[in-house]
Amino acid sequence: MENIQSKESGDAKRSFLRRPPKGSKRDSFVRFFKKNGAGFIFALPVTLGLLFFTAYPLLASLYYSFFESYTVIRPPEGFSLTYNLLRMFSDQEWIKAITNTGIYTLISVPMFMIFSFALALLLNIRIKGIGIYRMLIYMPCVMSAVVSGIAWRSLIDVDYGWFNRALRMLNMQPYPFLSEASTSMQTLIFVGLWSLGGPMVLWLSQLKNISAELYEAADLDGASRFRKLITITIPMCSPMIFYNLIMNIIATLQTFAAVTTLTGGTAGVENSLLFYVTKIYSSYETCITTGSMGYTCAMAWFLFVVIAILTGIIFKTSKWVFYGGD
Repeated sequence: MENIQSKESGDAKRSFLRRPPKGSKRDSFVRFFKKNGAGFIFALPVTLGLLFFTAYPLLASLYYSFFESYTVIRPPEGFSLTYNLLRMFSDQEWIKAITNTGIYTLISVPMFMIFSFALALLLNIRIKGIGIYRMLIYMPCVMSAVVSGIAWRSLIDVDYGWFNRALRMLNMQPYPFLSEASTSMQTLIFVGLWSLGGPMVLWLSQLKNISAELYEAADLDGASRFRKLITITIPMCSPMIFYNLIMNIIATLQTFAAVTTLTGGTAGVENSLLFYVTKIYSSYETCITTGSMGYTCAMAWFLFVVIAILTGIIFKTSKWVFYGGD
């Protein structure tokens, strides 16, 4: 009898060791996988794509940025923490590129925001057919940057462009546009106004969210249109100002497609349209022959750091942004 009881006790102990008790980590994992496993399986292709085609290249470029020479074909050589950084500040083309990019950003971002806001105010009226005008202004944003650049090249060509043809018909001197360094940046900024419809739509959505009661109260106090613009419209649009400011700075610092299509892949006369990303791309094209892949990666990470710092400063000084719940 004692042998039977001891045998049963031993079997119970072995069974307890083989099967985890209810509520163990393994049971919790099984229940969790049964509940969410299908979602993880469907998300797996995207997750793997982000890991192999985004995260890995990002980290690899950071690693290669610390080498003096790397041609993709041969292993990187000459590890140095400061070599490529010092090389940037001694590269006259890099200085020209960052100067052009800075000037373009400082001029085009305020101009782009002011003009798109004024356009939204103009189209924020209730008249018959106003939707057609909004659609026509927004349509250029549907076109790709390459198509827009090719179209504008046919308009601003010095010899055969439609703009200069019209000036000749009026017995006026043709405008040099991209053929001279002094007018290249002005031309690019002017062409950039072609895409005002994108931010205009965002401004319109923000203007529609402003309560009409605020304007009614201002009317009772006898406020003028300009007074209402300054004290109601602009403060209530501060979240959209904040958003457009960040997005426009990031976009202008990464200007590439518009310049490349307008100039036919060049940097303009006397490098007047040599932008930062254009410099990165030209360095990448010659990395096999010059071993400049590490230098290219360093320039890309420098741009990333600059954008991160500027974005951080804007967020840090964003106390002027007014949210409805504040």
